[in-house]
Amino acid sequence: MRVRLLPSPPLPGALNMALDDALLARARETGEVHVRAYAWARPTLSLGRNQRAAGLYDPDRLAERGIDVVRRPTGGRAILHWREVTYAVTAPLGVLAPADAPLKAAYARINAVLLAALRAMGVPAREAVPAGRAPLPDGAPCFEVPTGGELVLDGPDGARKLVGSAQWREEGALLQHGSILLADDQTTVGTLATRPLPPVPPPATLGEALGRMPPLDEVTAALFDAARALLDPDATLLDDRELAALDAAAGARAAHYRDGRWTWRR
Repeated sequence: MRVRLLPSPPLPGALNMALDDALLARARETGEVHVRAYAWARPTLSLGRNQRAAGLYDPDRLAERGIDVVRRPTGGRAILHWREVTYAVTAPLGVLAPADAPLKAAYARINAVLLAALRAMGVPAREAVPAGRAPLPDGAPCFEVPTGGELVLDGPDGARKLVGSAQWREEGALLQHGSILLADDQTTVGTLATRPLPPVPPPATLGEALGRMPPLDEVTAALFDAARALLDPDATLLDDRELAALDAAAGARAAHYRDGRWTWRR
């Protein structure tokens, strides 16, 4: 397995999604696994691929509050990206996990990397125990409840979600990405809707767990160290030539994620 690493500066939502999409295509073409860590240039509400949002979230109302909106290529429910670090992993099917169970086993392997990174930072996260079926892709926020396999922190009031993840498979490769919360922006997601949504209990955050908000580069370094320890000790950064090609591919895909016909298709 060859792993390539990509630290990214804060970018607009459409370009962030386009880069993850381009990394999915690159994994398919090169056979490599990619681990990316990034942030967002503006507060951005991201919608799951199949989540119903038209009529529930109003783009004009979001714009008035200074919030962008984008629809992810992956599933799941709404997340407000701002005070967080987002990770993305892309890989050909059968590389991170056996070909006969690529998604579930790959999810567990990526979780192992995330847990190693968090624990190296001093955060005692764990996987949530499965309890019933995963929530439907309705209008509710992603951090409303933890589902089986998501990463949580235990506290006096029980387990609270720290990392929300989603996955997508396409033409022989998979993308998994998710939010590692630095602070709580998720309890405000329900207030962005045009009708009342179920309240979101306060999630766990790195800021609370560590008593400080770690910067993007600290979380990125922990994630990349864990990838080297568990996936590929010789993992390297993409070089300038590869980055230029990736940026061109992402630029070509960004229009799709800016298109209201995609964002508000459901």
